[in-house]
Amino acid sequence: MTEYQVVGIGNAIVDVISQCDDSFLDHMGIGKGIMQLIERERAETLYAAMSERTQAPGGSVGNTIAGLGNLGLKTAFIGRVRDDALGRFYKAALAAEGTDFPNPPVTDADLPTSRSMIFVTPDGERSMNTYLGISAELATPDVPLDVVENTAILFLEGYLFDKDYGKAAFLKAAQGCHRGGGKAGIALSDPFCVDRHRDSFRRLVRDEMDYVIGNQHEWEALYQTDLDSALAQAAQECGLVVCTRSGADVVLIAGETRVEVPVHRVVPVDATGAGDQFAAGFLYGYATGQTLATAGAMGCAAASEVIGHFGARPETDIKALFRARGLI
Repeated sequence: MTEYQVVGIGNAIVDVISQCDDSFLDHMGIGKGIMQLIERERAETLYAAMSERTQAPGGSVGNTIAGLGNLGLKTAFIGRVRDDALGRFYKAALAAEGTDFPNPPVTDADLPTSRSMIFVTPDGERSMNTYLGISAELATPDVPLDVVENTAILFLEGYLFDKDYGKAAFLKAAQGCHRGGGKAGIALSDPFCVDRHRDSFRRLVRDEMDYVIGNQHEWEALYQTDLDSALAQAAQECGLVVCTRSGADVVLIAGETRVEVPVHRVVPVDATGAGDQFAAGFLYGYATGQTLATAGAMGCAAASEVIGHFGARPETDIKALFRARGLI
């Protein structure tokens, strides 16, 4: 039986990244700085229009788990890929990073492996065009109990709430994690995702989650009020609340304790994965028993590293960065 420090569940997406300018976005009808879900035909059109593509295993929680692997934790990622070229690439790439991927690629699937076409403009903004494909079909049979019952921390991706069987899979995973004595949490993922599933998110936060990570817009969308009021409500319903604020101090609340962690401002090269790596740094601190302030500072440090280069995965030793900032 393998015991994990962190297990993630999310969309198993291959990121395909290309640089472009604003006029290209306008010409292709791409919304700048947001994530748009697209259909298969649109995905093929955008893929063909990309120049100098780079390819990496992605997905929001997948990026977080990779960051935790970079930090030396024992990790696994639960997701759904097809037995096609991109699906085999995804599984092999995670294995090369030291992350277990317990789900075998599906051989008899109609939908292909998911992919996200990410266009990065010179100001560092990333415009994501995601074709969910097979990853959005994740359901309860895809959640191995021997994995979720043997992890200290479970991290769920809010995007998978778009389908009822994704919600059921999350409930199975959270309850399995709790049976094993672990802590379960979720990333709210996107304000539009929150708007679509507000009642379900509220129930999950209140009844099943030990911690929740979201940005200012996501928290305001969840509670349909201003940030301070939203965080106050969240703190009454969940043991640990984390809020990032696009360059402003990060807020962490556990019970009566509220901590604000300053952000080191850097000029972004590529904002892809900043939130994912914040979660990786924070969860590393959470998993290793650090204070709220230290865990938040670790999240900020990891985020600052990833926005300094192209791509959503860390390229340097994040532990060395923690040491340089006096965090370990």
